[in-house]
Amino acid sequence: MNGQARLTEFGTETDIDLSELTEAQRRAYVAVRLNGVGVREHARQTEREPGTVGNLLRRAEKRLDGEGSA
Repeated sequence: MNGQARLTEFGTETDIDLSELTEAQRRAYVAVRLNGVGVREHARQTEREPGTVGNLLRRAEKRLDGEGSA
């Protein structure tokens, strides 16, 4: 992705408000949960460890479920 992605670029298939997520959480959530990219593949693409991507996903899901602010 070049530059910052806009939420509208992620399609209208979902009514999920991703604005509460950090940029890293949003990118991980969109790539893995919405676009079906594997955790390891997303980790490789973003030069992160797979465990880090997993943590980003867990935090994103908690925020989306209203369970936390971090």
